[in-house]
Amino acid sequence: MASTTVRINKENHELLKELSKVTDMTMQNVIETALKQFHKQLFWEKAATEFKQLRQDERAWTEEQAENEVWDTTLSDGFEGDEEE
Repeated sequence: MASTTVRINKENHELLKELSKVTDMTMQNVIETALKQFHKQLFWEKAATEFKQLRQDERAWTEEQAENEVWDTTLSDGFEGDEEE
């Protein structure tokens, strides 16, 4: 795998070494894990913000609820284990 160098300050380097030691992961894996987690966090924060904005728009929220009702009918696909209402 190709790699590159990223500069971090001494304090963060010490933290990285500590995390590497306590997790028994390489420093590279600690960074990869942290980046993936941060990316996921940003995704869900953005989704929450956009969902909040959607709820504040009464017309758009009503349309969303109507669409959800349509999709709810697709859950019963006829396979065993489906609950009938």
